[in-house]
Amino acid sequence: MTFEETGLKPEILKAIAEMGFENPTPIQEATISHLISSTQDLVALAQTGTGKTAAFGLPVINNTSMEIKQVQTLILCPTRELCLQITRDMDKYSKFIPGFRTIPVYGGADITKQIRELKSGGQVVVGTPGRVHDLIRRKLLNISAIRWLILDEADEMLTMGFKEELDAILSTTPKEKQTLLFSATMPTEIASMKSKYLHDAIEISVGKRNAGAENVDHHYYMVHAKDKYETLKRIADNYPDCYAIVFCRTRMETRDVAEQFMADGYNADALHGDLSQSQRDGVMARFRGKQLQMLIATDVAARGLDVTELTHV
Repeated sequence: MTFEETGLKPEILKAIAEMGFENPTPIQEATISHLISSTQDLVALAQTGTGKTAAFGLPVINNTSMEIKQVQTLILCPTRELCLQITRDMDKYSKFIPGFRTIPVYGGADITKQIRELKSGGQVVVGTPGRVHDLIRRKLLNISAIRWLILDEADEMLTMGFKEELDAILSTTPKEKQTLLFSATMPTEIASMKSKYLHDAIEISVGKRNAGAENVDHHYYMVHAKDKYETLKRIADNYPDCYAIVFCRTRMETRDVAEQFMADGYNADALHGDLSQSQRDGVMARFRGKQLQMLIATDVAARGLDVTELTHV
């Protein structure tokens, strides 16, 4: 199948062609045509990095009515990084549709600016559950007329403790809407959410559940805790051209490891929840520009990052 065969509008086809899209990924092929032509709820099980944003973003943009001056789509995701990534992608997909706006709302950033953006109007709001719930509670975000509700990385939102906010948000949405749930796994909580909030949903599963990428070689090293940094440093020395993300359990550990690497002369920096949004953006710009060789990050802070050409994780 080609993108032309999915039924997408010429303006969208022009935008994704400019982005270098050639053929749909399996998750895109399985969902785009269905979402363009059907209002049936959908559960899609697919790993991160399989093209999920385009799978829901392209048909939503395609079916959005520019005459309606209210928020028509709410996209919920677990982290501000993923929120911003989805927004960037939606902006690219809708490049040739005049007036189409996607507004990101997330914690850790100036809420007054986000409120101004919401008052200016937009067709799509992308947000983290905490900030979205706060804006709804303050009556600053009206989702009473949304046509699409999208839960991206729903399993991660539950893992991060957003169940209460999700329940509160979903309870304020209109009954007549299309709900799309994207998840890498189907734990009990997701199955429960599906039965509670989705109706007659079709389920699409792409690839093996919880499967790692086939082009990734896996190695593990058993070392004492006190030897972990020296082991990491030896790996970095053995691969002088490595371009890596190092995951740590805590913010403090992330800072400590990054400081040790920097003290030893490596181009490294930390990404964690204590950084301001401008600091996080600066770190990511340097990492994407390959001014940094290693990004030391907590799993939560790095969730949803889109970085190509990594050699090591």
